[in-house]
Amino acid sequence: MSTIRANQLNVRLGDSAVLRDVDAQFGVGWTAVVGPNGAGKSTLLRALAGLLPAATGSIEIDSVPLSTLSAPQRAQKIAWLSQLSPADADLTVRETVALGRLPHIGLFGAMRAEDEAAVELAMRQMACSAWQDRRLPQLSGGERQRVLLARALATQAPVLLLDEPTTHLDPPHQVGLIGLLRELAEHCVVVSVLHDLSLALHADRLLLLDAGRVQAHASSRSPELHQALSAVFGGSIRVDDAHEVPRIDLVHEPRTPFQDPQA
Repeated sequence: MSTIRANQLNVRLGDSAVLRDVDAQFGVGWTAVVGPNGAGKSTLLRALAGLLPAATGSIEIDSVPLSTLSAPQRAQKIAWLSQLSPADADLTVRETVALGRLPHIGLFGAMRAEDEAAVELAMRQMACSAWQDRRLPQLSGGERQRVLLARALATQAPVLLLDEPTTHLDPPHQVGLIGLLRELAEHCVVVSVLHDLSLALHADRLLLLDAGRVQAHASSRSPELHQALSAVFGGSIRVDDAHEVPRIDLVHEPRTPFQDPQA
């Protein structure tokens, strides 16, 4: 069973401190990373993927410093979906999903039976097998997102990092993805950034960031987490936990973040 851990992680982007003393461990299961705009959610995922260096602190995967792994070793252990993954290459759906096998076969390696099987499974999981011969520019935004998710799944890495995986997906496919993530979380480490708190509360655990600091990291049913969510979002939400999956209620406030406080 894999784990990935941030140890007193500090990350800077230019002159700005974006993550501050983040200390969190992610094991098998699904953790949703949430927080206000600019809280550092995407930066945390990029750091966990080894795409951003730590100013101080460290990241470990299975107790091994991530910085000591080569790029191919890291790619076999961690599958990554960026919020801004490019999807305009003139490749077919199947060719795009097959890119997820590069960590296993190398840039010039030939696909083996197990690689073809992984591609087939990933396309079935994201329901894109029927148009596997279409090219990416011919797809809608939601269809491209499903292909990019399939590419990440085809890697079959023990750690899956997904930044806004529900982008462009319609409600039925959002529901389908939530169910798939719950299945994957039975044997993988799944960490996803989600802006939609109602979807995030389907995860096993939530990590709440604000201004680059961890404000809570607990079960999605934790009353303390629910209180922290309300506080971080300025009292604009309330968590209704009288359901199998907690729900988000919006609290009416006379002033919104888009109003000039001097008005």
